Amino acid sequence: MIGIFNDSFPPIMDGVAVAAKNYAYWLNKKVGNTCVITPNSPDVVYNEPYPVYGYTSLPIPFRKPYRYGFPYVDRQFMQKMERIPFKLVHAHCPFSSGTIAMRVARQQNVPIIATFHSKYRQDFERIIPNKFIVDYIIKNIIKFYDMADEVWIPQADVEDTIREYGYKGRVEVVDNGNDFTSDNDDTLTKEASRHELGLSAEDNVLLFVGQHIWEKNTGFIINALEILKEMPYKMFFVGTGYAADEMKEMVVRKGLSGKVTFIGQITDRDILKRYYAAADLFLFPSKYDNAPLVVRESAAMKTPSILMAGSTSAGIINDGFNGFLSQDSIYDFAMTIKNLIMHKDIIGKVGMNASRTIARSWSDVIDEVECRYNEIIDRKCVYCV
Repeated sequence: MIGIFNDSFPPIMDGVAVAAKNYAYWLNKKVGNTCVITPNSPDVVYNEPYPVYGYTSLPIPFRKPYRYGFPYVDRQFMQKMERIPFKLVHAHCPFSSGTIAMRVARQQNVPIIATFHSKYRQDFERIIPNKFIVDYIIKNIIKFYDMADEVWIPQADVEDTIREYGYKGRVEVVDNGNDFTSDNDDTLTKEASRHELGLSAEDNVLLFVGQHIWEKNTGFIINALEILKEMPYKMFFVGTGYAADEMKEMVVRKGLSGKVTFIGQITDRDILKRYYAAADLFLFPSKYDNAPLVVRESAAMKTPSILMAGSTSAGIINDGFNGFLSQDSIYDFAMTIKNLIMHKDIIGKVGMNASRTIARSWSDVIDEVECRYNEIIDRKCVYCV
């Protein structure tokens, strides 16, 4: 059995949760015998083609809908983990699910891979005002990665972050995939998607998909949109998060209610595709993210992104070829949007390049992952019945 461990899983819709789900789906389809281990979510019934094993959890204050798990108080769950003969475990976070993955790996003498996805320091700095406590937490996170057999990162630039945190070991770059890349449905054209969403071909459509949190520079986007108030556009925010209500108030305060729409969380991936396909530009000035899946998803639907020059997220972008870069200036970001909207032929060409160079299918990624898993298992000399 291959175990995919993560502290979030759909219907929580962040990039790591979507990655964990696709790992499980494609591994189960290609290899079989795959399961997911994640904190329980209230009233969620999983209908996946593989087992999802949940354990006791409580909501994380100020981080709705996220939950922190307490696996060691869940006796039934712990007994279940002891009965499953794992061949390899893959932890996608260092917290409760990661500790279970490490425990299983040590007890059963199987390899553990740990993928470093997120900029954890910023998450803790927002809620913990004491730098020494944050440093202590980051130190313990790095201890977790030090104990893994291999540490993976989803994008080469992410190495800068994990090194900054103090990790000195070897890292392997293994891309995240994209579950939109294999879709050749003719109804997913920009024109058809706009028609279905009630938009016209002439509309200037801007899009953000992701957690509605200040760390992702969502306020920066709204301030840039205010500069463009006299320009015709329709902006859609898709997602949820602790800052959602304040973002809505900010939009009202700046007189942008007629131009900006908050869609909320979209769990139906087919509907989400429509928004990506309908947009002219995907706005993502976050300096918080490491390797945002949403930029790759947007690229798969031929919609290029505007990112912040110098950010980790922008490492895969060649400015003017497969995406666009803005300086760390609200005015520059606004002018980048304005200039591109006036030259939609450029947007179209760059969107095509983005789809060819950024969007790699999960099926292709998992072929690589399977080979890497087998190499790691062989090195560890573990043989499962």
